[in-house]
Amino acid sequence: MTLQDTIYNWLSIKRVAEERPNDVSAQDTYQFFEEILVKDHGIEELNVQEDEHLYHVYYVKGKKQGHYQFPTELVDALLQSIESEPKYNQ
Repeated sequence: MTLQDTIYNWLSIKRVAEERPNDVSAQDTYQFFEEILVKDHGIEELNVQEDEHLYHVYYVKGKKQGHYQFPTELVDALLQSIESEPKYNQ
């Protein structure tokens, strides 16, 4: 999985985990992607900022800083999908 894909997945499940703190599966999946970022990609630091249309993810890998941006509706789609599914809201 590329770094960009991993950060996107991490950010999407991070949103779910923040909104659903009692959802054990969401918390476990969030930790899983965080471990991939650290162990497989060597990410040392992550910072997320949100504006009206985008999530900006700033990271440090080695001595280099990087940045990705993702549309908010794309990142929030996982949370909206989970929230709209009755079996996940019992």
